[in-house]
Amino acid sequence: MKRVTGIGGIFFNANDAPALQAWYKRHLGIAIQEWGGAAFDWTDGEGKPVAGTTAWSINSAQSNQFAPSTAPFMVNYRVEDLHALVKTLREEGCNVLEKIDDSEYGKFGWVIDPEGNKVELWQPPAGQ
Repeated sequence: MKRVTGIGGIFFNANDAPALQAWYKRHLGIAIQEWGGAAFDWTDGEGKPVAGTTAWSINSAQSNQFAPSTAPFMVNYRVEDLHALVKTLREEGCNVLEKIDDSEYGKFGWVIDPEGNKVELWQPPAGQ
């Protein structure tokens, strides 16, 4: 079974999220959307779109999105079979959170690494 197949997103908190979003937009040219981040569509070597996107966003430091972790960031990893991986991680003694979300955006699960960081596992919908 393949485990992680790529990075689906990078999320981090900021003390002044709007100001930091504006900085990234102005200085690095990241097209910040209303939801506080950007979606980077994947392309091949010639710049043609291929199935896949990497999300990037800045949240308020007051957000509890990364709880129970106290880290100011979370990485989202793409996986092929979320349920199989979660089962395997539990069998290996990992701290896997009970909740699994299944939505139009795919399936999401979470594990806490040995340093206490919340790690998001994402099985994208078919075709992504």
